[in-house]
Amino acid sequence: MSDYKLELRGVKKAFGDKKVLAGVDVAVPAGKSLVVIGGSGTGKSVMLKCILGLLAPDEGSIMVDGQETVGLRPRERDELMRKFGMLFQGAALFDSLKIWENVAFGLVQGRGMDRKQAKEIAIEKIQAVGLRPEVANLYPAELSGGMQKRVGLARAVAASPEIIFFDEPTTGLDPIMADVINDLIVQSVKGLGATALSITHDMSSVRKIADEVAMIHEGRIIWHGSVKDLDNSGNPYVDQFIHGKASGPITRRVA
Repeated sequence: MSDYKLELRGVKKAFGDKKVLAGVDVAVPAGKSLVVIGGSGTGKSVMLKCILGLLAPDEGSIMVDGQETVGLRPRERDELMRKFGMLFQGAALFDSLKIWENVAFGLVQGRGMDRKQAKEIAIEKIQAVGLRPEVANLYPAELSGGMQKRVGLARAVAASPEIIFFDEPTTGLDPIMADVINDLIVQSVKGLGATALSITHDMSSVRKIADEVAMIHEGRIIWHGSVKDLDNSGNPYVDQFIHGKASGPITRRVA
């Protein structure tokens, strides 16, 4: 058994002539929270989609619990997905389903759980993210953005996943609500003993939820270390990014 819960080796992905991932090497120890930072277009989302099987890498290996996941058959992929939980960037709730049905979606559709039992678990998770139980019978349109994000988190942890993915978890939230969501993420991950992989631009979020940080630039991981070492990385790309400096090795073209 590998010491790593999740491990990427030499992962490459191109779309035509555009090379997005140029050989990603990164690993997440079991029970740890890794946050991947990097500018727009550096490959963060494509990397996440390759891990989830939404995209097939052109080259490389993606290991979960020491087992290769690239090229899995559909049934094997379905089994693997049972280990995963996901908080999407925009919460991505189903507008036509009640809140409890959104939270319980994976339990009912993925696990075949009885709706009554699934609803009980959903309400428990809804309360765990700081929402009143009455919210369970509302629809997404009746909730604020921050409340929807909480519901998305409740859904992500409802099936007690072993690995949870967070895609820009605080995007669109005010600073106070963003901090609330960060606290809930930490509580949820630690409470489950889960492994977490997040991608974000929000440095406040990075400092709150990460055990380790990796920076991706031009499709490669150029730095990986403890969040405690982030301010003293010795890497000019990391330094420029975390302090939001216009000048440095990372250049941005202005149209």
